[in-house]
Amino acid sequence: MKVIGLIPARMAASRFPGKPLAKIAGMTMLEHVYRRAELYEGWDRLAVATCDAEIRDFSEKMGFEVIDTGDHHVRALDRVAEAMDKLGEGLIEEDVVVCVQGDEPLLDPAMIQAVVDPIKNLPDVSATLLGVHVTEEDIWLNPDSVKLISNEVGEILYTSRAPIPYAKHGFSADLMARRIGGIFAFRPDALKAFTNHPETRLEILEACDSNRLLDMGYRQLLAPYPAVPMYSVDSPSDILLVEKALATDALFKKYGAVGS
Repeated sequence: MKVIGLIPARMAASRFPGKPLAKIAGMTMLEHVYRRAELYEGWDRLAVATCDAEIRDFSEKMGFEVIDTGDHHVRALDRVAEAMDKLGEGLIEEDVVVCVQGDEPLLDPAMIQAVVDPIKNLPDVSATLLGVHVTEEDIWLNPDSVKLISNEVGEILYTSRAPIPYAKHGFSADLMARRIGGIFAFRPDALKAFTNHPETRLEILEACDSNRLLDMGYRQLLAPYPAVPMYSVDSPSDILLVEKALATDALFKKYGAVGS
């Protein structure tokens, strides 16, 4: 069983153009993501998937493997699926393909382990996603933070930018709301089926591609994770939040000295 990690990155992000190469605490965001992801010891291969020469040039300079993809992709998972195809023959259904979003500069290798383990251990699971416990009301209310609903055995039922689950008496940490962390794992055939399927109505409405997989009838399992500082970089203002968190971050101390 192989575990393949792919980091999708593009310069043309609508809310923050050029953000993969934006500097955070003296290093590009992409390097933070790659350096932290490579601390996971279970990879058979880890690569950046991009359509941009600037990202390719930077990645090659840093010694990161790069896989070229088309510039037509809107969804990160479609870019990851193309990169998976370009890996060539050799992937089998028991293998695991992990999408590590390129805008998660505070990820922890344990998060990768959390999404990989269910697929390795449960043959009927086609996909997983990281679900981080939400303890702050502003994150629960923020439409940039995609929340999820799962059933009692951990199957994902729905994902939304709305504050779910509904709380009649107001938000509290006991609500056990969860948001999607930017790490997803798939069996190769499930990812291929996903990218070959047209966008679905709920995916388009919520701007969340996990709903496509659910609409298709696949079993996607929650990989639960405790509340941690994990700020996705959606706008330049998010950089300040990340830099504040990095000031006391143990992983940053491991890789920061070799940064760009």
